[in-house]
This record gives sequence, C-alpha cells and structure tokens, in this order.
Amino acid sequence: MAKTKVAVTLDSQLLQRVDRMVRDTKYPNRSQAIEAAVAEQLARLDRRRLADECAKLDPAAERDLAEEGLGEEAARWPAY
Repeated sequence: MAKTKVAVTLDSQLLQRVDRMVRDTKYPNRSQAIEAAVAEQLARLDRRRLADECAKLDPAAERDLAEEGLGEEAARWPAY
C-alpha cells in the first residue's frame, strides 16, 4: 500500500513514550509505532460504532422480522 508522509505534533511526554517503544525494539521506528497506534484506534472506533448501532436495535422487532413468513414451521422450532 502506498504511504504518504505527514507531519504531526505530539506532546513531548507522548513522544518520549513512543521513543521508548522504539528503543525497546517493539517498533523499528517512530513512524511505524505511530501508524500502528492510529490503525488500532481506528479499528477500535469501528468496533465501537458497530456496538452502538446494535444497541439501538429492538430485540423483539428483530425477532419478528427474522420470523416473518415462517408460519407453522416456526412453531416446531425450540424456544430460544
């Protein structure tokens, strides 16, 4: 994947923590450490958004929609 160079401004203490991770060989350089952190945060936000949307669903309405058109067949299924 193509990469684009950007400039970021970080709090000095945060940068020290990034540098410590690089020094401890968790990442080969600052860029990869910051890229990993941004990617992880974006993935976390995506998962949170999915959870938030699922929380808005009405379980009874979803069940009714899922069972729509099943008729007698649904009566033979075990309760869940």
